[in-house]
Amino acid sequence: MKKILSLAFLLMLSLSIFAQRQVTKFLAIPVDGSRTAMIQKLKAKGFGYNSYVNALEGQFNGKDVWISVQANNNKVWRIVVIYKNNFDKEQIKVQYNHLINQFSNNPRYKVFDAEELTDKDNIYREVSINKKQYQAIFYQLPDDENIENRLVWFTIKEDSNDPQEYSIVIFYENGYNEANGEDL
Repeated sequence: MKKILSLAFLLMLSLSIFAQRQVTKFLAIPVDGSRTAMIQKLKAKGFGYNSYVNALEGQFNGKDVWISVQANNNKVWRIVVIYKNNFDKEQIKVQYNHLINQFSNNPRYKVFDAEELTDKDNIYREVSINKKQYQAIFYQLPDDENIENRLVWFTIKEDSNDPQEYSIVIFYENGYNEANGEDL
């Protein structure tokens, strides 16, 4: 009987570990669990809480960032990373393209839709005037049947105080915990 219980326990443990690996990770932390637990894990990674903006702050990928933890029914479904520093319309192209190259050349990601910006792209006209959203979309591997639930994407965000200044916003999403209309 002990052997059967031990085997059942090991099976359940291995299933939970396997399931945990199948969600998006941010800094090797599964984008899952409670918002409070995620914030504590991020604090343990060196991020500090800033009550003025109600977000964590620190360094990510060599940039000063704000980090927001978004939850649905107290289950984390998205980590939002916002670059603190703004860039002009030419610098943002360089930052955006650099990030595309970093994700594209990282074996942990699969490109879904990512197109680099060119000299022909007029960021001010398209983002600030036409409200176009440039975005690059990647899936976080391992590549299996539920890859669409491990989405990582980023976009260019216009500064609300200066329409000629821009930043990058990166989203790490766990599609399993996203609201899908179940509360409607």
